[in-house]
Amino acid sequence: MYRPKDTQERILHRLKIAQGHLNKVIKMAENNEYCIDVIHQSQAVQRALEEADALMLENHLKTCVVNHIKMGKAQKSTEEIIKIFKKSGF
Repeated sequence: MYRPKDTQERILHRLKIAQGHLNKVIKMAENNEYCIDVIHQSQAVQRALEEADALMLENHLKTCVVNHIKMGKAQKSTEEIIKIFKKSGF
């Protein structure tokens, strides 16, 4: 899969942010911190992952899907994308 360097860096940046937030959530849970504070931190993890997913999907659409269409494999790409959206509850 091809990802331009800036896209790859943006994806990794979002994932590292999510990792940092997740480490904080774990520490907060271990320390029995206030539930609402832990939930807020957990939501930050989820947002960072959603942003990383959006970047990856955008890149996939611009690269892999375009290539599949050119090769006559549009159906495969469509099925993959539909499966992703079904898993996410859309």
